[in-house]
Parts: sequence; C-alpha cells; structure tokens
Amino acid sequence: MSWALAAAFVWLIAANVAAMVPSRDHHWRRAFVLIAVGIPILGWVTWTEGPVWGMILLAAGASVLRWPVIYLVRWLKRKVAEPAE
Repeated sequence: MSWALAAAFVWLIAANVAAMVPSRDHHWRRAFVLIAVGIPILGWVTWTEGPVWGMILLAAGASVLRWPVIYLVRWLKRKVAEPAE
C-alpha cells in the first residue's frame, strides 16, 4: 500500500471518529478541517494511484461528509434557478 492510500485511510478513520464525538456546532468546524485536509490527500491519491482510486475515495469522503455536500448541491440549485440580473 502506498503512503497516499495510507493517508487516505487514516483520514477516513479520523473522520469517522470525529463524527462519533459529540459537538455543540453540529460538527461543522470538524467538517471544515476534514475538507481542508482531505482535498490535498485526494489529489495526492489521484496523482499517485490514478483516477479510479481518486473517484473511489471522493465517493467515500462524500459519504462521510454528506451534509456539506447536500448543502453545496442545494446552494448550487438556488444559484442556477435564480434569474440573471
């Protein structure tokens, strides 16, 4: 196993542990930190292991951080639905 995949799997374990610990801000601060750390790891995995592993880990990360993804999709839908001024 490469260092990039090892880092990605450590990130996935850390994200799951962070989700289990109670939070007053509904885990948003942790989600932002996980996103900031996860994007470079995802790029590293894609660069070293190829786009298939990159897409697999992107799907895994999106399933762990599903609420930021849901809010992003809702925001994009609102922006597309608004008439251009």
